[in-house]
Amino acid sequence: MARSRRARSGREAEVDPFYDMLFNMLIAFVFCFLIALLAMNPKALKAGDIPAKAEYIITVSWPDMNPNDIDTWVQDPGGNLVWFRAREAGLMHLDRDDRGVANDSIVVNGRQVVNPLNQEVVTLRGIAPGEYTVNAHYYDSKDGQPVEVTVSIVKVNPRAEVVYYGSLPLARKGDEGTAARFTLLTDGAVTNINTLPKSLVQRL
Repeated sequence: MARSRRARSGREAEVDPFYDMLFNMLIAFVFCFLIALLAMNPKALKAGDIPAKAEYIITVSWPDMNPNDIDTWVQDPGGNLVWFRAREAGLMHLDRDDRGVANDSIVVNGRQVVNPLNQEVVTLRGIAPGEYTVNAHYYDSKDGQPVEVTVSIVKVNPRAEVVYYGSLPLARKGDEGTAARFTLLTDGAVTNINTLPKSLVQRL
């Protein structure tokens, strides 16, 4: 009987390290899980903050590798303007001021890397009913040549839908053109799309 009890004690002694290892692995797993939860809950999502989202995306593009500087101007129904010196206004946000070749290259490991894309993007992060105007301005010219600008307006929610796509020729430096005017309804629908001229560029 004593021998059996000793044998059982020896067996339990052999198993204990295995259970210790399992327990330690469980603790490590729980710790990693907690870290992952904290990583998925950044400060931007703390109480009272609203995550950024887009209802509409307005994209102004001109030919790849074109050296000239085209600026985007958008006005909302309240008269707010977004442009390169006012990148946030109302519910609108200009993501990037693309200056042609002027800011399209970086040096990596001693080599110059060039981004050929010429594009500016304005997001509407909410629906303010009324008329919006989208203009393109030929701000600066490096080659003195005309520039063909394309403009798209995409409704993002509940699914991506192109509501306008068109082009606008700008003949020379200083030219401004209305690419599109459209009206947003309270339900987010787009109506009354036209290209009637309306100047937005502020002569500073």
